[in-house]
Amino acid sequence: MSQILDEVLAANAQYQAGFGDKGSLALPPARRFAILTCMDARLDPAKYAGLSEGDAHVIRNAGGRASDDAIRSLVISYKLLGTKEWFVIHHTDCGMQYFTDDIIRDLLSQSLETAIVNETGWHDVGQGPGSDEARFISFLTIRDLAGSVVEDVTRIRQHPLVPANIPVYGYIYDVKSGQLIEVPEATTAGRAA
Repeated sequence: MSQILDEVLAANAQYQAGFGDKGSLALPPARRFAILTCMDARLDPAKYAGLSEGDAHVIRNAGGRASDDAIRSLVISYKLLGTKEWFVIHHTDCGMQYFTDDIIRDLLSQSLETAIVNETGWHDVGQGPGSDEARFISFLTIRDLAGSVVEDVTRIRQHPLVPANIPVYGYIYDVKSGQLIEVPEATTAGRAA
């Protein structure tokens, strides 16, 4: 086994020992809201949003973007599990701001190994083969942080499977201070009817 696997399994055994009555938590989130946010390891939605287990749905992907799959999860969240409010929370210093679709597509076409970045940009250091399959993926990179929040909130609000009575709020999490900063244009775009 790897050291990481050993650490995860040891942590799980410790967690299980203090699990208590969490097995009786209800399936629907108790506080009836969902958060769409980034997978960045510096973000802890439970802490920055005051969540306990069972409180809310947290949907994470690279950039916290309103991809088809994220919207699928939000639709299930309200339609089958009763959430009534949604948050889109992007963050400062997001890795999705540091490359474009063309950059990652080019890197993946060269090799599937981890690339490096330095003062001159991204570089593939792996030995091929790579794959051109990335040309079929939109990586939803971010050029304008506040603009991406507005874009995602607007996409969710205008989606035909999203009811007009669910408010969608737009925020940016500051990784240096821990503060949630409202993006007023996004919150306006996400206002419930």
